[in-house]
Amino acid sequence: MSESNDLRIAVLGVGMMGADHVARITDRIKGATVAVVNDYFTEKAEEIAAGIPGCRVVNDPLDAIADPGVDAVVLATPGPTHEKQLLACLEHGKPVMCEKPLTTDVATSLEIVKAEAELGKKLIQVGFMRRFDHEYEQLKSLIDDGVFGRVLLAHCVHRNPVVPPSFDSSMIVKDSLVHEVDVTRFLFDEEITSVYVLKPAANPGAPEGLQDPQIAFFSTESGRHVDVELFVTTGVAYEVRTEIVAEKGSAFIGLDVGLVRKYGTGAGTGRSGAGMYGGEITPSFKERFGQAYDVEIQRWVNAVRTGAETGNYVDGPGAWDGYAAAAVCAAGVQSLETGERVTVEMVDRSSIPGAEPAERPIGPGA
Repeated sequence: MSESNDLRIAVLGVGMMGADHVARITDRIKGATVAVVNDYFTEKAEEIAAGIPGCRVVNDPLDAIADPGVDAVVLATPGPTHEKQLLACLEHGKPVMCEKPLTTDVATSLEIVKAEAELGKKLIQVGFMRRFDHEYEQLKSLIDDGVFGRVLLAHCVHRNPVVPPSFDSSMIVKDSLVHEVDVTRFLFDEEITSVYVLKPAANPGAPEGLQDPQIAFFSTESGRHVDVELFVTTGVAYEVRTEIVAEKGSAFIGLDVGLVRKYGTGAGTGRSGAGMYGGEITPSFKERFGQAYDVEIQRWVNAVRTGAETGNYVDGPGAWDGYAAAAVCAAGVQSLETGERVTVEMVDRSSIPGAEPAERPIGPGA
C-alpha cells in the first residue's frame, strides 16, 4: 500500500464503466486511490490520469498488473481479454474486481475457478452489482428470514431504452439476462438447472435481425420457477423489476422512480380525460444502480485491505459465480438458437478443493 496506507488500484479499461469506477474511487470511496490506468486508447488513459494526482499510465495491461506500485486491480476491459488478465492477477497475487463476464466461455471460466482454488486464496470478485443494491438486499433478507414462508417463483423484467448497433440476439442473453441469472442464484442460494428462451414477435423498432424482446424461463435445483422479460429497445427508459411469490405473500422491487404522481382531470396538469398515474424512470443503469456500485467497490476495498489476515480478498460474488453465470448463459444461447429447453451443464462445486464459498469479511462496511 501507499505511504498514506491507501490501497493502490490499477484500473484497466477506462471506457464508460472503467471511467465511472475511476471517478468513484477518487471521489467517493475511502481507503483507496487510483495509482495506474490503462486503456487500448492511450489518449483516453492519459486524459483520465491527468485528473488524478500521482496517477500513471501503463500502456501494457499485463505490465500494469505486475507493477510493484499496484496493490489491486479493477478489470473493466472487454470480455475476451479477461482470461489472460485474470491469470496474471492470480500469478502476481493481486486481488481483482472483474466486471462481468468472468470470461467469454464456460471452459475458460472453469479454468479460472480452478487456478484460483489452487492458490488457496480468494482473489477474484465479479461485478454483479445488484447484490449490493438496497432493494435487492431487503428482498434477500425477507427470503432468508422466512417472512413469506417458502418462495415458489419469481417474475423479473429487464428493459433498456436502446442498445448499440453491434448488439445481437445472443448478447441479450449474455449481457442482459446474465444479471437475472445472478439475481436468481443470489436470492435463492441454489443453482439454475435449465433454461428456456421464448421468442415473441420482434419489436418493429429494433435493429434488423435483433430478436427483441425475449422471455427466459429458469428452473432451479429445488424446482422453483423464474421468468424474465428481456426488452432492450423499448425507447423509453431503463427498467429493472423483480417480484417474488411465496406461500404466505409476495414482495416487489424496482419501482424506485422518485416521485410517483396520481392525478385526475384538470388538477393543474393541463391534462384531460381519465385519471393518470406516473413518475420519473431512471434513464440508464448508472443512475438506477449508482448506489449499488458505490457499496460494491467500498466493500471490495475493505475486504482487500484486510484480506492478508484471512486469505479472503472478496466481499461478494466470486469466480464460481462468474462460472455459474457463464454456464447458464451458454444454455440460454443454445435455447435461443434451438427453441428447446436446455439443461445447464456445470461441474459439482465440491469436486474442486478450494472453490467453496468464502466467508464474508467482518469489518468496516462489511
